[in-house]
Amino acid sequence: MLDSGTRPDWPPYNIEKVDENDYRISMAIAGFSQDEVELTQHGPELVVVGQKADDQSGRQLLHQGIAYRSFRQTFKLADHMKIKAAKLENGLLSIDIVREIPEELKPRRISIGVGVGDTPTAATQITQDTDRARKAA
Repeated sequence: MLDSGTRPDWPPYNIEKVDENDYRISMAIAGFSQDEVELTQHGPELVVVGQKADDQSGRQLLHQGIAYRSFRQTFKLADHMKIKAAKLENGLLSIDIVREIPEELKPRRISIGVGVGDTPTAATQITQDTDRARKAA
């Protein structure tokens, strides 16, 4: 269903199948706000971009173990996949995806007639005519 593009190790993410037609991508993007993350879907591609704003606080870090680097992650979606919703909560970006197959592409059951060119109503008519002939005889 999904194929990740650039830097598959950053940010870390999970892809899960919620049910038959619903999927979820969860990305760990601690330290990013909603304003610093952008999602766009271009046809079969979902692009997630995180652009960290410059730190204007004037802090002097003695050790920086938390990576606040910007990222761009691309996912190739399968046919008929659409983004349903996205939310950022507690440093986890959740993107809900749904597979919507058009009615004309879904499998459908086709009834079988009782002869070449016959329809069920034609078969019923023949049976009724035969019954009338028997009663007349």
